[in-house]
Amino acid sequence: MESLRCWFNKLKSKDKLKSSKKKEAADNAKEGSKPPAGEELPSNVTKQRVEAAKQYIENHYKKQMKSLQERKERRDILEKKLADAEVSEEEHNNLLKYFEKKETEYMRLQRHKMGADDFEPLTMIGKGAFGEVRICREKATGHVYAMKKLKKSEMLRRGQVEHVKAERNLLAEVDSNCIVKLYCSFQDEEYLYLIMEYLPGGDMMTLLMRKDTLTEDEARFYVGETVLAIESIHKHNYIHRDIKPDNLLLDRNGHMKLSDFGLCKPLDCSNLQEKDFSTANNLSGALLSDGRPAAPQRTQQEQLQHWQRNRRMLAYSTVGTPDYIAPEVLLKKGYGMECDWWSLGAIMYEMLVGYPPFYSDEPMSTCRKIVNWRTHLKFPEEAKLSPEAKDLISKLLCNVEQRLGTKGAHEIKIHPWFKGIEWDKLYQMKAAFIPEVNDELDTQNFEKFEEVDNQIPSAAKSGPWRKVSKFSYILNCNV
Repeated sequence: MESLRCWFNKLKSKDKLKSSKKKEAADNAKEGSKPPAGEELPSNVTKQRVEAAKQYIENHYKKQMKSLQERKERRDILEKKLADAEVSEEEHNNLLKYFEKKETEYMRLQRHKMGADDFEPLTMIGKGAFGEVRICREKATGHVYAMKKLKKSEMLRRGQVEHVKAERNLLAEVDSNCIVKLYCSFQDEEYLYLIMEYLPGGDMMTLLMRKDTLTEDEARFYVGETVLAIESIHKHNYIHRDIKPDNLLLDRNGHMKLSDFGLCKPLDCSNLQEKDFSTANNLSGALLSDGRPAAPQRTQQEQLQHWQRNRRMLAYSTVGTPDYIAPEVLLKKGYGMECDWWSLGAIMYEMLVGYPPFYSDEPMSTCRKIVNWRTHLKFPEEAKLSPEAKDLISKLLCNVEQRLGTKGAHEIKIHPWFKGIEWDKLYQMKAAFIPEVNDELDTQNFEKFEEVDNQIPSAAKSGPWRKVSKFSYILNCNV
């Protein structure tokens, strides 16, 4: 009995100690008092890391639970279909075993980390300021993709990291036949790799250089598909900012898809002021960057030849071509989704005339013309554009307040130039141009590039990857 009383007293003293500690902690929290001597408050960096870890763990287990639920739902659907089909018990069990095997393979695939070693690099089909693009074959499956290899140091230097992450988010959300699919990404110490859908039809730039100009019917088809592509990304509150013929790719059937989200090349206009764009002393044409007068006015054919001679060089230079950039973007005064519709107007002009509306010998001169579009937007008589085409271009290449598309893509769709277009059937109908494609590795619709180094370095420290839904992949990069 005595021992029991001692034990009971000890228990009571422990409870009192606990309650006093709790009260002290509550008082400290109420009063915001400092921690006991010798202890330091966690820094903001530590708090951010804790919050990030918490978020990661919560998301991880949410996804795990969602994945289990989806797997259960797929099994229930299969069992219901088997019951309706009235298959034998043996067939029923065999199909369920096959289903479980495929689900296990799918989960194993989700955990697999991809690297450059998983792909065989083949022909180069593009290059630019950030890196190169080449077709590649996945060693495990034999599937052919386009591999975009981007130099991370260059992307960091140009402040493009957030844009790449925005591209990841967009492609995870948007499932559209107007958009080039991104299957996965990984990285090593030097490069970021994007594994994308390979479209063997080439790009709109190559098509325009081969054909010089398009008929209005051909242009109507491709401008229409571009409208649908821009609309699909705007619905997700995303601005492309770099829509140009180089980023409009054709599949083997000639249908157009939009690519290169978030990887636009910014033009360095930091040395220009708004007064530099003034037309007061130069109404006929822009001055060159060193103050020399611009070349005399060329005919449409001369301008076309001059543009084509310089087009490739500009596309692959570190400067890029500003010909399709809206004036509000150049002036850095704030812009919205309507800047993409300006780019559409510039592309439509090039399709019908043969060169962009504000092309000049030097990029800075082009910028001046774009900002002073009222003076420099002209339609050459020899191009013979219809009044409807001129009207649409003029309503795209104008002030933001008057620009078509500012209130939505429907403003452009109902324009008279598109009369007769069945928007919901555009991607089901025969394309305006069918590219010649012999096989899945055919690259004849892309420019030939000299191979300097045919090997892609091994990705010993490749980043993680995951999928967004069954049998499709999603970019998950940590640049």
